[in-house]
Amino acid sequence: MTLLDILAKKGVIPKEDVSVLMERASSLGGDVEAALTNQGVTTEEILAGKAELYGMPFQSLDGRDVPFDILRYVPEESAAYYRFAPIGLQDGALEIGIVDPENIEAMDALSFISSKLGMPYKLFLISEADFTKVLETYKGLSGEVTKALSEIEADISPEEAPSHAVSSESGAPETRIIEDAPVTKIVATILHYATEGNASDIHIEHMGSEVRVRFRVDGVLNTSLILPVKVHAALIARVKILSNMRLDEKRKPQDGRFSARIEGRRIDFRVSTFPSYYGEKVVMRILDTEKGVKPLSEMGLSERNLQLIKDALARPYGLVLISGPTGSGKSTTLYTMLNEIDREKYNVLSLEDPVEYNIPGMNQSQIRPEIGYTFAAGLRHTLRQDPDIIMVGEIRDKETAQLAVQAALTGHLVFSTIHTNNAAGVIPRLVDMGVDPFLIAPTLVLAMAQRLVQLICPNTGKVVPVDGSIKALIDKEFSDIPESVKQAVPFSKDVLEIDPTPDCPKGTRGRTAVFEILQMDRDLEQVILKNSSEAEIMRVARKQGMLTLREDAMVKAFKHEIPWEEVNKL
Repeated sequence: MTLLDILAKKGVIPKEDVSVLMERASSLGGDVEAALTNQGVTTEEILAGKAELYGMPFQSLDGRDVPFDILRYVPEESAAYYRFAPIGLQDGALEIGIVDPENIEAMDALSFISSKLGMPYKLFLISEADFTKVLETYKGLSGEVTKALSEIEADISPEEAPSHAVSSESGAPETRIIEDAPVTKIVATILHYATEGNASDIHIEHMGSEVRVRFRVDGVLNTSLILPVKVHAALIARVKILSNMRLDEKRKPQDGRFSARIEGRRIDFRVSTFPSYYGEKVVMRILDTEKGVKPLSEMGLSERNLQLIKDALARPYGLVLISGPTGSGKSTTLYTMLNEIDREKYNVLSLEDPVEYNIPGMNQSQIRPEIGYTFAAGLRHTLRQDPDIIMVGEIRDKETAQLAVQAALTGHLVFSTIHTNNAAGVIPRLVDMGVDPFLIAPTLVLAMAQRLVQLICPNTGKVVPVDGSIKALIDKEFSDIPESVKQAVPFSKDVLEIDPTPDCPKGTRGRTAVFEILQMDRDLEQVILKNSSEAEIMRVARKQGMLTLREDAMVKAFKHEIPWEEVNKL
């Protein structure tokens, strides 16, 4: 059965016109659809007939945009060549819109992409107009950059190769190429799309045969753009100019920062260069200053943990330490705490490396180890500035640790971060750094640990009953806490697992923190003075009612705030 037969059967065209239309199609080079259009048949009627012919559903994209998160599953080049494109994600299957289902080459390519992704696909017939619309969506990021690249091609002659543009001997061509408008546009486009996509970092890397641009969104890196090698040097030079770095220094890492207004918002970028095998790599941390620091009540803290922090902030002196790996949100938590303090009434000073967010009313200082201005040196000078509250970006060595404890002993409230795996490990870590246990007991107020977990998209997720292995894990995890604490835990009969939807292709959006907070009390003081082993400290902490990082994540999973998969990562 042909398309004409189906349309005749549906009553769209008279049966007696089938042979006439076949002749007209032959005169149009075999284009049956053109013949039907000339006959007055609508595009919708033709597509409905084709859908029946090929045994697949027809999907209209009228009034609907395909998100970038969906488009990344199929490269733009493949979509344009084979004339198919991703249009959605449903029940773990990638929805593919295709213009010509009879294209065997396209079907083979689709099978290859599906196996590479490890994801099944479902085919939908789409119109030519909808396919063109999807291709235009693809060009949001890469299209602007491709246009800029073509301008560079036309503007730079072979002898003025950008790979030599940043050398100190290149003279006049250097300035022209570096400040060339297309290069500026490429950088501006990358910054714009990274910011609008809620990325936290931008990575620009020379991979040998290409330049890769990746965005980190919700803690995960994704390739967003591939550029030709010839623009690498000019691209890096443009970023260096913005960041006030030395253009002729490529052998050593450099740090800098700059600000830009994007969509009417002031965005700060913290920039780092790193000499790698094929050429310098640049990483830019995005700091959206206008989003500000969240209130303490919006940090995802349990009632117990929130009250412990509020009590610590009201103390006249002491030491509050937050532990966790790089990128776990320690600095954000410190800023949130300091933002709660009355900075009009108290003299609040900070030593940071680097200063990430500006807190009004707080005197923030950038340390510079290269000139001898370290955390330890800065802490000594800070004590001469009549401080009430001091924030030390990180305790890295014995001297800083001892000075922080001395500052807490002499009537100052000191906040800092330290690298340990959990809250109980903070105390042995201080002892390893040379701090005497009899000084830790009277100064340490809170020892905290935190991690970041992904939030599940609202109104999504696959409901999974709490039974079998999940129930066994929960029972084991909560087995050693007091019954009074266990009764306050909001246990649930089910949890959610990630279930991507067209509106939320990853199934998760945004992140929140999970915490464990250890409070100093008399029992803990006795343990520190007699035996500061992590196991013994944890025993006392559990007796206090401290929930571990994993248990805090479980509570958030019970409340359907995060997927169960995030619990298993801790």
